[in-house]
Amino acid sequence: MAFHLHNLPPSLLPQSKSKEKSLHQTLSPAKPSSHFPLYLTSSSPLTSFQSSSTQVSQVNPPPSAEAKQQQPKDEFYVNLGLAVRTLREDLPLLFVKDLNYDIYRDDITFRDPLNRFTGIENYKLIFWALRFYGKFFFREIGLDVYRIWQPSENVILIRWNLKGVPRVPWETKGEFQGTSRYKLDRNGKIYEHKVDNLAFNFPQTLKPVSVLDLVTACPASPNPTFLWGSVDSYSSSWIEFYRAVKETLDRGGRLLPQDGLATCS
Repeated sequence: MAFHLHNLPPSLLPQSKSKEKSLHQTLSPAKPSSHFPLYLTSSSPLTSFQSSSTQVSQVNPPPSAEAKQQQPKDEFYVNLGLAVRTLREDLPLLFVKDLNYDIYRDDITFRDPLNRFTGIENYKLIFWALRFYGKFFFREIGLDVYRIWQPSENVILIRWNLKGVPRVPWETKGEFQGTSRYKLDRNGKIYEHKVDNLAFNFPQTLKPVSVLDLVTACPASPNPTFLWGSVDSYSSSWIEFYRAVKETLDRGGRLLPQDGLATCS
């Protein structure tokens, strides 16, 4: 039998080897595909990404409740500082140029002893009327800021002195002081401006008092101090000035005079 096998034709031998090889491949375990090791091996890119994500989450934990509460406080103090700086720069020049209204809320309320107005447009109209009629009734008019302080965290108080030289020849220079109280919301924006603590000095009917005496007589508190006489008892440029501004606001800005008419000097 062995003799006959050795004398088989050579053409049959490769076929037998081929079958043997094929049988060996069938019985051998299949090699893993090159697509699967991405998640089966520890050195795969996906495993590295998951590992790095875990490290990032450990390095940057979510902000605590205390940190979240600190953020609005930081915003409040930033806006508070901006409001104080803006008021200090704007008020002495309010008869020369318009204010910076970024520090006010759109629903701001303005109050004085006799009136109340709400809304940023009315607030802008107040200072427009002050500039216009200030030039109309006075040859010279200006406001001096004496002091800025905070009686509480959300309140800014400013003590000021308004002085002017009327255009009519029978009136001399007059002045009066007042206090502006600004209230701020939790974001540091001004939502109320109240004018009070007024002290008038009209030299034509009152005993002359120096500005220094006025400053000394006024305590550093927001409570009313003194009022010299009744405002309606005087017929002066100051009263006409106030009435003109109020009538402009009562009309809601209608029939406003042109700026060019107020440039006389």
